[in-house]
Amino acid sequence: MKCNIGRTERIIRISVGAIILLLGLYYKSWWGIIGLLPIITGAIRYCPISSLLGISTCKVED
Repeated sequence: MKCNIGRTERIIRISVGAIILLLGLYYKSWWGIIGLLPIITGAIRYCPISSLLGISTCKVED
């Protein structure tokens, strides 16, 4: 798996995922589990959907 998520997008994904997860816990809703998806993709720096679409925000290192 190649990196296709840059630093800024990684921070945004983890932050948004944490907010969704906390809102799900606060409202006692199973929808909060959806927050795990952006947290996981941000943590491993790979998103399969972005890969399929050919999108990469990761800087290329020489």
